[in-house]
Amino acid sequence: MKRGGIAAGLLAGAVIATTAMPGSAQVRDAVYRGTLVCDKLPFSAGKGREAIEVTIAGGTVRYSHVVRLRDAAEPVPEQGKGSVTGQDIELQGSWKSGNRQYEAKYGGAFVRRHADLKGTQTWTDGGKTFSRSCTGTIKRPFRVFLPGEKK
Repeated sequence: MKRGGIAAGLLAGAVIATTAMPGSAQVRDAVYRGTLVCDKLPFSAGKGREAIEVTIAGGTVRYSHVVRLRDAAEPVPEQGKGSVTGQDIELQGSWKSGNRQYEAKYGGAFVRRHADLKGTQTWTDGGKTFSRSCTGTIKRPFRVFLPGEKK
């Protein structure tokens, strides 16, 4: 009987330990890569479909997004910061080149190892203001491909 009581106690302890772990114990620290698709602007060649990279490390969130108005990517990418609260991610950034600039806001929620993003870029070009919607997805590599924990 003693042996069964110890095993039951260990099992109960293991159940309590696993249920007490917060949802944020999931792996979030990683580099997430994906694509943002944005509506056409009056001065762009077409819809924008460009790479985005989001780095989450130690509670900080930074991102970089390629800006392309014509055939070649602009020399300076859109850059910004963000936050992760529970399953939600919020990104806020900007871009500027000459008399063109914009402010960007994107948000979404994590599902397993990816997040779907939606947002808006508010452009200013020669005194005129334009807004365009953007959507996209970012993904992190599978857990086995992430760097191991340091001992």
